[in-house]
Amino acid sequence: MSDFVALLGVKGGPAIRPGSNMPTSTLLSMNDKTILIDAGLGATKAICDQGIPLPRIDAIFVTHLHSDHYLELGPLIHTAWTAGLNRTLPVYGPPRLRHYWDAFLVSMEDDIHVRIADEGRVDLSRLIRIHELADGQDLDVEGIAVSTMLNVHPPIEHSFALRFCSRDRSIVLSGDTAYMPEMSHFARDADLLVHEAMLTNGIDALMSHQTNGDERLRAHILRSHTAAEDVGRVATVARVKRLALNHFVPDGYPGVTESDWTYAVRQTWRGPLVIARDGERITL
Repeated sequence: MSDFVALLGVKGGPAIRPGSNMPTSTLLSMNDKTILIDAGLGATKAICDQGIPLPRIDAIFVTHLHSDHYLELGPLIHTAWTAGLNRTLPVYGPPRLRHYWDAFLVSMEDDIHVRIADEGRVDLSRLIRIHELADGQDLDVEGIAVSTMLNVHPPIEHSFALRFCSRDRSIVLSGDTAYMPEMSHFARDADLLVHEAMLTNGIDALMSHQTNGDERLRAHILRSHTAAEDVGRVATVARVKRLALNHFVPDGYPGVTESDWTYAVRQTWRGPLVIARDGERITL
């Protein structure tokens, strides 16, 4: 199988609406290994739609604890288990991810115990190994070199950008972050940079549809995400070979089109560009 990145869900934020994309999850195939980065709502089916059996996942990363990035983590792992997962699966993420996983096991303990006793399944709790991420780590995950960098996503303290490298390829995922010049150094010469993006002039449209939130949401969006023009600036300084946008803010509202995203990014980036939609596969 050729190496690829599949952008399974590209919407920023947890709410979905008619016409919107699904929340964030990304599938990386590299060196015959399959790594999932984030597990927003819809991730489980999206993996299957890529033709990848769930037990084939070799590792999972969670960039930070906002629900659009890990709401479906427990259900995805449980579904992989019922689909045949019977080997250790490492899961990497910020502090408190272990708390989430332990609580998920408690919430599903009746089902898990019944399936172990009645169906002869391996104990799910023994298959998952939670590893806590920290800033500036260099990891070896199934022969793939992984580097971490804390990004800027207030009020979340532990939010990570990730770089995945094989012998001849390098992929960088920004995670959710405000503009940070350091990202250009982290992504230097990458074959592909997948970066979140915000249309600043689309925030009014987003806010006009809110019925459960106030101006604090606007403040959070503006201080915690990267304007599309700045995404292009990061890619240009980093000299990446290709740029893909994901985690679109806003997404699913009338009046915002692909041409708006293209126009904004093209102010600062002239290289190959992917305005991703759910399920888009980028061959490396």
